[in-house]
Amino acid sequence: MSAIGKLSFHRKIIRTFPTFKYHIRGHRVSIPQNFTDYESIKQYNPQIPENFNFAKDVLDVWAEQEKRGQRADGPALWWVNDRKEEVRWSFDELGFHSRRLANVLSGVCSLNQQDRVFLVLPKVPEWWLVNVACLRTGTVLLPGTYQLTARDILHRLQTSRARCVITDESLAPVLDSVASQCSSLQHKLLVSPTKRDGWMNFGDLLRNASSDHECVNTRSDDPMTIFFTSGTTGSPKMTQHSHSSYGIAGKWSGVDSRDVLWNTSDTGWAKSAWSSVFAPWTQGACVFIHHMPRFNSHTVLEVCTLSNYPITTFCTAPTAYRMLVQEDLSKYHFNTLQHCLSAGEPINPDVMRKWKDATGLDIYEGYGQTETVLIAGTFKGMKINAGSFGKASPAYDVQVVDEAGNVLPRGVEGNIGIRVKPHKPFCLFTEYTDDLVRTAECYVGDFYLTGDRGRMDQDGYLWFEGRADDVILSAGYRIGPFEVENALIEHQAVAESAVVSSPDPIRGEVVKAFVVLTPEYKSQDQDQLVKKLQTHVKEVTAPYKYPRKIEFVEQLPKTISGKIRRVELRNKEWGRS
Repeated sequence: MSAIGKLSFHRKIIRTFPTFKYHIRGHRVSIPQNFTDYESIKQYNPQIPENFNFAKDVLDVWAEQEKRGQRADGPALWWVNDRKEEVRWSFDELGFHSRRLANVLSGVCSLNQQDRVFLVLPKVPEWWLVNVACLRTGTVLLPGTYQLTARDILHRLQTSRARCVITDESLAPVLDSVASQCSSLQHKLLVSPTKRDGWMNFGDLLRNASSDHECVNTRSDDPMTIFFTSGTTGSPKMTQHSHSSYGIAGKWSGVDSRDVLWNTSDTGWAKSAWSSVFAPWTQGACVFIHHMPRFNSHTVLEVCTLSNYPITTFCTAPTAYRMLVQEDLSKYHFNTLQHCLSAGEPINPDVMRKWKDATGLDIYEGYGQTETVLIAGTFKGMKINAGSFGKASPAYDVQVVDEAGNVLPRGVEGNIGIRVKPHKPFCLFTEYTDDLVRTAECYVGDFYLTGDRGRMDQDGYLWFEGRADDVILSAGYRIGPFEVENALIEHQAVAESAVVSSPDPIRGEVVKAFVVLTPEYKSQDQDQLVKKLQTHVKEVTAPYKYPRKIEFVEQLPKTISGKIRRVELRNKEWGRS
């Protein structure tokens, strides 16, 4: 059970669920709740105040609306685990507990505004409390994934100069092994029912703290959080965001105060802050959390979640959808599910088709980065063009540009960029902390360059071609890995694939595919499978893109957040360490 379970207010919840579905050609579709169509959402242009604090200006406002009966009945946070234990908090209860923790941070720990707090916890309620308490105290939160090694933790603590760390009994020994090398670290809080030498117990401090706390005043551009990038192309960078960049959220998720949103992202990544804190709570929705050590298709579909809890909006990564569509989805009924979202990496159209065939629900794709929040997406009510990640977020002017920052014609592949002149968008990251060189390298002319390549069609839809350093140049052709991967995944033998360049004495480099086979094909003749897959790709995409080399592997290298590390595969091919 959560270490603060005994503090929780468990209330019987009488929910009224949205009845906003209608049917098109046998499929149920969600009607937008916060806008009518894409043109209307483009008008979203919030005025950024001089001072802003999400805890005071959003969460506490929802708490007051609850008290006045102006919010749909139901929790703000609903946490469950595999043992069917639950914690349910209203916005008022969330405020009560987070004010107590704020007093711990500013009192017992003597933290001042802009001091840094390193947080490494799995999906437990305390993670959400620390998020809100840091907002109330103006301390800067540095979330880390629960899968960090001692080396990872040492790098983050030394680089960030964090004064306080909060973790549980599983990672406390790992942290103790490096703490002596971290001169800035002064306070260690342990989320556990047990005690540990050198650590203050989180639950004890919380129980003894006052719930009277006045939220500090924070400027909209004050630092709020620092995310370490996932390191798909190099060492992690400290990506700093302000109180306004995440706190004044957009509307891609399309939820309102009647919704229950379940986002499966790891607590160490920016997607969790966006989709498990700021976006749903901006709209007064319920944040649903299922504490699973690892993503498990059986658990998601049957044991608990989508079948037995009133989830209305489900957001997960393409990898998870790929796992789910390999199950027999006809056995399950998702009676309350209305809206499905995907982000983190491109999702294959074939996976989208299989999911819709089985559930009647479209998958709406979003595209963003640690640095940007949402860059573009397919919003509720928009036509879905499978393979495209939608149109630009209303907060951004997104263009496809050349290496000098010149806007390219529609349909021409180039660098995906965000216009930052004459005015830098409020939701773009502030900087890579203490790294002016790598910050400056992101900008060319009037644009921030995402490092991704793509194209924009005549209707304004954006199409992903690959990371700038993933593009393959073979015999004069430019080949993006994603289209080849899309073609491969359509073959029933392929469970997952990653495409990179491989050296070739004649063509310079050629397309190589690393393929994870589905179980029923693992015993088949691999030479014959190579020929079949090559023929298949030639038939579904331009023949020059087919993989001239194919290697079958048991699994693909991935970041802790689940993104495929093509850079690792590419380095292996080119003999780089």
